[in-house]
Amino acid sequence: MQLLIELPSRSEQIAFNRRRWEEICSDPALADLPGKIECNAFGNVIMMPPAAGEHSHRTLKIQMALHSLLGGLALPECPISTIDGVRAADVGWYSEGRFERVRGQIAFEIAPEICVEVLSPDNTEREMAAKRKLYFEAGAIEVWLCATDGRMRFFTGEDEQAASAMCPEFPEKV
Repeated sequence: MQLLIELPSRSEQIAFNRRRWEEICSDPALADLPGKIECNAFGNVIMMPPAAGEHSHRTLKIQMALHSLLGGLALPECPISTIDGVRAADVGWYSEGRFERVRGQIAFEIAPEICVEVLSPDNTEREMAAKRKLYFEAGAIEVWLCATDGRMRFFTGEDEQAASAMCPEFPEKV
């Protein structure tokens, strides 16, 4: 069986994401919910459970290491406008120059150079492969995954790398 899905142009989807994300961010009913919120291409809210302590700890360690090694901006829960709605990378690293291109946007319309997902036990490989594709399509140069044991995986497109090309000093485990 073949499934055909017609997608709007990137510019149409980004304009829709901009309007919808502003609605979501200003909705008082959603503001007090625990956990991370994203939305899909149709503007439907996707909720993730609140992060566990170890997840938060690894996220902080990654942010601090990126800032220490590369400077720039290591942003938590970084909202990225994709062709499948707004997705929030656990950490997004922007160089100062690239950040100036997205400064002031409610959801960043150009992905950070590095997008990092800190995995929870219920994340699947299929889900992470889909997120990687979305981040790369939005302009990411590398996507990193931090496993539940702290081991890091580094991707450029479909290819997994032994280390990050942008930050080769980043540790293999956090």
